[in-house]
Amino acid sequence: MLQVVIIGSGNVAQHLIKAFATTLQVQLVQAFARHPENLSHLLPQEKITNSFDDIAEADVYIIAVSDDSITEVSSQLPVKGKLVVHTSGSAGLDQLDAKNRRGVFYPLQTFTKNKSVDFSLVPICLESEHKEDYRLLETLGYALANSVYRIDSAQRQALHVAAVFVSNFTNHLYGIGSTVCKENHIPFDILKPLIKETASKITTLTPLQAQTGPAIRNDKKTLQRHLAFLQNTNQKEIYTLLTQSIQKANEQKL
Repeated sequence: MLQVVIIGSGNVAQHLIKAFATTLQVQLVQAFARHPENLSHLLPQEKITNSFDDIAEADVYIIAVSDDSITEVSSQLPVKGKLVVHTSGSAGLDQLDAKNRRGVFYPLQTFTKNKSVDFSLVPICLESEHKEDYRLLETLGYALANSVYRIDSAQRQALHVAAVFVSNFTNHLYGIGSTVCKENHIPFDILKPLIKETASKITTLTPLQAQTGPAIRNDKKTLQRHLAFLQNTNQKEIYTLLTQSIQKANEQKL
């Protein structure tokens, strides 16, 4: 059984703690939190520490903190020669202190407080300096998920950028759509079947094949009516930029 220590108490750390609790292949021996009360609803007090001096022995130390804190936290770990990984999508291996064997355990998913995640469906992206460490991380990954990928730092950076486009930016557009609905006394729930169908289509089609709407049809009158309707300057700019981007990506169809 693999023994794991988690460093951190934010969304990723908490979701990992919950996920490890459901597997028999991994024993979560301890979690580190500067504010132990943040984890008290997940773990008994004896499994939580806020002192680096009291960090327990383990096979893998998972640093699940903000990107800006990875270097500082890894340098404060009292262990040497151990496998220490971070969970960042954009930070490289070199952000970890070289006194330990370095790796990455990156679950590619959006994590929100109090919103459960089925880890069996979460792709786990791995990187390590040594082959034997990769095998260990692969075992750890498959203990939680059905999909594990070998992704190096450059690929992970590209993947993280892509994830921002398909998740963070898309969610922001949901927010704009919600605002437009609210301002016009329309329930946002009306749009939810459309949102689900749009997401579902790319399981069988490429995004390019799935694209619909007035931009790809070059429906100029509709585009002009939409822009005339929008009073918010920021919304107008986003609408125009995305319209141009869609048309640029589909030039051969227009």
